[in-house]
Amino acid sequence: MMRCAWWFCLLGSAVCPSLVFAQDVDLHAYIDGRLVAAPGETSWTKGGLGKTRFGDGGTDAQFGGAGLVGTAQLTPALLALGEIQFQTTDRPTVSVIEAYVRYRPVSLSRWRWSVQVGAFLPPISLENDAIGWTSPWTLTPSAINSWVGEELRVIGAEGRVEWRGDANTWELHSALFRRNDPAGDLLADRGWSLSDLTSGLGSRLREPDEAGSGSSPAHRYDPFQNIGSRIGWYANLDWRAAGLGRISLMRYDNRADPTAHTESGVFAWHTWFTSMGASTDTGPIRWIAQVMDGATVIEPVDGMQFKTRFRSAFLLAGWNRGNWRPALRIEHFSTHDGRSEAGIPQGEHGNAVTAALNWRPRDWLRLTAEVLRIDSVRMQRADVGLSPASMLTQVQLGIRLIY
Repeated sequence: MMRCAWWFCLLGSAVCPSLVFAQDVDLHAYIDGRLVAAPGETSWTKGGLGKTRFGDGGTDAQFGGAGLVGTAQLTPALLALGEIQFQTTDRPTVSVIEAYVRYRPVSLSRWRWSVQVGAFLPPISLENDAIGWTSPWTLTPSAINSWVGEELRVIGAEGRVEWRGDANTWELHSALFRRNDPAGDLLADRGWSLSDLTSGLGSRLREPDEAGSGSSPAHRYDPFQNIGSRIGWYANLDWRAAGLGRISLMRYDNRADPTAHTESGVFAWHTWFTSMGASTDTGPIRWIAQVMDGATVIEPVDGMQFKTRFRSAFLLAGWNRGNWRPALRIEHFSTHDGRSEAGIPQGEHGNAVTAALNWRPRDWLRLTAEVLRIDSVRMQRADVGLSPASMLTQVQLGIRLIY
């Protein structure tokens, strides 16, 4: 509770003075409701092994979430941003998604630089660029960006250098950060998921019951905390060209000490990955592709390391048809567990297909119909008496009010 209060103080210190002294202030908000036909398997958010946000079968009305984003231009060079979110999946939670201050002086040359300090999402996603770090194409983001929203957050400082040419733009981002040591826990213990449940500062992620002791209450952990004293980093190179598109390449390493852990048993997972994304338009169709390859390691006993390799890739095609936006995404994901026994591979592999139809008759209203199909195999499911193979279908009708 004290940590949550501390982050709300950070948010207030970033935004509240801005409302008084800012040259320009913008407030945006959204609230999201769903009618969900959930797959029969219990979702990981309720302690099961299901890969979707909702589970346990049936068709019910669900609360999708609500958020508030405030920005204040304090000076021509100084911007403050704060974003909070309210969710009820698993349990009601109000959390801070981002809170930072950015200094970017006005530049009249081809070069421009900026420094950003606070808590913010790393610049990985080419998919989630709508309000509240959501996707304008689907209700459910890809497996890659689902995990980014769950376990990755930069709490530190980022510097950017941008070169603006006549035909294209190059931008280099590099950051140093703390408080992301548990990142990788869910990928190792649960595997990939496809869910729009974004964690904020103050959230507590729930591990599947089979990953822990099965005791009550369920095991939850803070994904944004220090476990040890190491500083993580990432570097991202971005290229944009008008009429061609965008390519982004990132290397991330939280440099966590895999032997470190808290008194409650939350381990620091040394996690690193390379991510590459690209987007382009062919007529009215937007194409977005992304691939991620990495690993996460813990060492609970000296000399005994457990390593999980993870990979995922997707291709999304979205069609701009005025107020209508159909979209189709296909993707593959896998993990490989270094604890594999002889002849019995551990980890998982799977594929997913997402089809969505968006209709936005007004600026403040978005209606979405989405069908998500996940076909996967995870050997650890056999440990709790389930078939290793799983085929899940989730259907959602969403209504979002936007301010």
